[in-house]
Amino acid sequence: MMSPLLIATVVATFAAVALLAGAAAYVVVQRQAPERKRLHKAVAIGRGAGVSGPIALMDRPHPVIERIASFVPKSPSEMTRLRRRLMRAGRHGLAAAVVFSVAEIVAPLVVGIPVLILLGGSRGILFGLFAALIGFLLPGVVLGRLIERRRQAITDGLPDVLDLLIVCLEAGCSLDQSIVRATEELSLAYPPLGDELRMLTTETRAGKPRVEAFRNLEARTKNEDVKSLVAMLVQTDRFGTSVSQALRTFAEVARTKRRQRAEEKAAKMGVKMVFPLVLCLFPALYVVTIGPAVILIVRSFLQMAR
Repeated sequence: MMSPLLIATVVATFAAVALLAGAAAYVVVQRQAPERKRLHKAVAIGRGAGVSGPIALMDRPHPVIERIASFVPKSPSEMTRLRRRLMRAGRHGLAAAVVFSVAEIVAPLVVGIPVLILLGGSRGILFGLFAALIGFLLPGVVLGRLIERRRQAITDGLPDVLDLLIVCLEAGCSLDQSIVRATEELSLAYPPLGDELRMLTTETRAGKPRVEAFRNLEARTKNEDVKSLVAMLVQTDRFGTSVSQALRTFAEVARTKRRQRAEEKAAKMGVKMVFPLVLCLFPALYVVTIGPAVILIVRSFLQMAR
């Protein structure tokens, strides 16, 4: 009869292999034929792909991914909501949704089954279920952190992108040309914002109306600053007002907000450093400063006792 530890090891190994295989399939599919993927994306934009909104902009998935997605226990509406969340985290395409769904299934097994087998009995069942619940919630927590990190990166890079747009507009470029130039120049400094602007440019080049492309940008990012920027650009496009002047005003406001956020973080650092100082630095400091004196006092008392 196999030992519980061996059973747990085998189950965890198979679950980890399944998760790694899904992740490897996602990476391979994302790297295959970039020209074909761009062509499919342009076709999907032109036809609308039968879906409204930013989901229609996704490239055509690989047949293997489509086959795996058919076994995922999620309804089409749930998959659409999941793909929107993944899109806000910068993970486009059906492959990312499939990998996330597989992770939701595998993670509870990887975490819960070893705890159940190692502890055993009623306590093992209780802690195993609790560990499985943590494993089920873990992919969602990680995805939420990725979404928040990407949203913050977009917010931090927005003022610099707006400054470059203003320079290009005042140099005589159109708004579309300015967006393309800003995307080329700032993609390395702010990759999330560069990806979103690149997708915006792809939409407009494929014939999608500029207002609709701006709305899709807002839907993909779910960022308040981007939402305000899109509303301002839509108004300037509708009423024919000066885009550069509006962008200059908005850039000043965005830069002020960024400076205020930095000042807020700096003000919180003092409070956040209290616990590391008390728990880590002060004990070592006390040992170094007071330790020799304590040793001398102990030696003196020992000599007096003799």
